[in-house]
Amino acid sequence: MIPLHKPSGILAGICLTILSGLSLASMDTAGKFLTGRLPVMEVVWARYFFHTLVMVAWLAPTTGMRFLRTKRPGLQLLRGGTLLIATLLMYTAFSRIPLADATSVQFFAPVLVTVLSVVFLGERIGIHRIAAVLVGFGGVLLIVQPGFSDTDPYLLLPLGAAAILSVYFLLTRTLSGADDSASTLFNTTAVGAVLLTLAVPFVWQWPTPTEFVLMVLVGLLGAIGHFCLVIGFSYASASALSPFLYSQVLFASIFSLVLLGDPLRPSLIAGAALLIGSGIYIWWRENRR
Repeated sequence: MIPLHKPSGILAGICLTILSGLSLASMDTAGKFLTGRLPVMEVVWARYFFHTLVMVAWLAPTTGMRFLRTKRPGLQLLRGGTLLIATLLMYTAFSRIPLADATSVQFFAPVLVTVLSVVFLGERIGIHRIAAVLVGFGGVLLIVQPGFSDTDPYLLLPLGAAAILSVYFLLTRTLSGADDSASTLFNTTAVGAVLLTLAVPFVWQWPTPTEFVLMVLVGLLGAIGHFCLVIGFSYASASALSPFLYSQVLFASIFSLVLLGDPLRPSLIAGAALLIGSGIYIWWRENRR
């Protein structure tokens, strides 16, 4: 395990979780800006490559070379691959639709985890959580609006990303305790960094100095976001901090409106509220249990 100081104090954990949401929303804002100027694969490569460099710089002095060893290489590869596919879908969506829309739909993933936990882990859920899943699905329908003439088909990309992310979360849960946390942290982006480094030369477009700085920033913000989560969850339990993960949706909506000039549709606001509410309700039911 990663040696972290674990003082008590839920407030510190909440602040770090919110800071993580701010970092990840900032990362996606810079990523959306770049996808309008560079190939999507190149932007995602920067997100993975520089994130991995930062993680190695942190893990090497704190854990030695232990982060390179894994007891479950197959699961680590599968987990890293699912995150890579979800990221490619999200950044392709960023190039076509507002940031707030894509981020909101992506947060259907925690709701989907409840369904997949029943199918693959044999967990039982009651009528309350079934209702919360249906409400969350209603939120997605409000945002995507399938069947309407003005429906953007690119909204299906973050929906697909949400489905894949739910598998990623289940694999993370499976690896928890079964493999070293340092190895899991490293393999989160290392798999994608290697695969993208092999593929990106075929689409490479030389960035301007400003674009290159933003590419580095995307990877750095991703690493900071994950680092804040790791440290934050050492201050307080996951059950206490989970609702604050939705701060990313709030920050993404603000950045989408203020920095990118995207419209905030009433249906998006209502759908995001339903999604966040259903996710928090599921968390509350699980915490009670």
